[in-house]
Amino acid sequence: MKEDRQLRICVVGAGTRFLGGISYYTLHLVNALASNCTVSAIVMRQLLPTRLYPGHRRVGTITTQLAYDSRARVFDGVDWYWLPSMLRALLFLRRERPDIVTFQWWSATVLHSYLLLALAARLLHARVVIEFHEVLDPGEATLPLVSTYVRLLAPLLLGLAHGYVVHSEHDRKLLTRAYRLGPRPVALIGHGPYASYAAGTKPQAQQFEESSPACLAGDCKLLFFGLIRPYKGLEDLIRAFNALPASEIEGYRLIVVGETWEGCTQPATLIEQSPYRERITFVNRYVADNEVAGFFAAADAAILPYRRASSSGALHIAMSCGLPVVVTRVGGLVEAVAEYEGTIIVPPGDVEALRDALRKVAQLRGRRYRDPHSWDRTVDGYMALIAELRSNL
Repeated sequence: MKEDRQLRICVVGAGTRFLGGISYYTLHLVNALASNCTVSAIVMRQLLPTRLYPGHRRVGTITTQLAYDSRARVFDGVDWYWLPSMLRALLFLRRERPDIVTFQWWSATVLHSYLLLALAARLLHARVVIEFHEVLDPGEATLPLVSTYVRLLAPLLLGLAHGYVVHSEHDRKLLTRAYRLGPRPVALIGHGPYASYAAGTKPQAQQFEESSPACLAGDCKLLFFGLIRPYKGLEDLIRAFNALPASEIEGYRLIVVGETWEGCTQPATLIEQSPYRERITFVNRYVADNEVAGFFAAADAAILPYRRASSSGALHIAMSCGLPVVVTRVGGLVEAVAEYEGTIIVPPGDVEALRDALRKVAQLRGRRYRDPHSWDRTVDGYMALIAELRSNL
């Protein structure tokens, strides 16, 4: 790579048509890199046939208020069936001539597209980096055909990479156990914050319009936010909430906001059957950006009862808002909160311990904490990895 011009980086990741956590991460990473580099992005637009997507009813209907930095050139985007979008993406990549191409990995749906784009990047003499948000999506891991497909083809993609990025030591171990990476560097780079949701937003009355009675000002409002999937452990949280004594329950309100995936309907059933149903707000849908900010502004604490996890966008929103958080000792969550003072950690699947944590976090109501994460740290991590890759030329 030449030293006489600004470093050129292309980020390949999720677009906003199938809006989700990786869509937001891709956008934030591009914008963070734009301050240091000449940056471009190729985003995946149509991940798979819409009817096969768990949230197919809202595909293309919910958009983000966030935007790419005006300095970034964005190709939006690549469709799973390739024609003509892939041809245009390859021409875009050739025109940009990046020094580094970093791929955001999270789903088997993008594997075939990533393989071709990574091969094209190598032919253009770019260094290829793969950033892992999951070794494999938890839902896809339960599908034998999909997991076999990834097991057979993912080594080809990894073999085209010069280096890798993970968000935790936990994921580094998972990755090295799953694949033979050889001597290529694996950089541990922290997830950046989602501070746009903490910009002084005030909760509105409509935040609770889908609940029964209006939210009581004196309650400690406990927020579960994010997709409702089997590994999220929402059932454990509802059972822990139900286990609070009747003499104490008047001090609490549970707010559950999320779209149901993978037939995970048990939480909805438990909510309907709860003896404290009138104290549970249940917004069972994917919510837009302005609502996200409102729910976190209304909350006194965020609860993440996950049974497994590599990372969590909801956790980073909560830390950006300075909220007290309850997290389970799983995956990369413990590492993510290692420097965050407002944390209570409990064992996964332990309803009694989670109930006790709800009592403890109520005592932290009104406190706010400094988020130790920053996109500057993320960019610094990338620059260190890139320097290592350049030294190996």
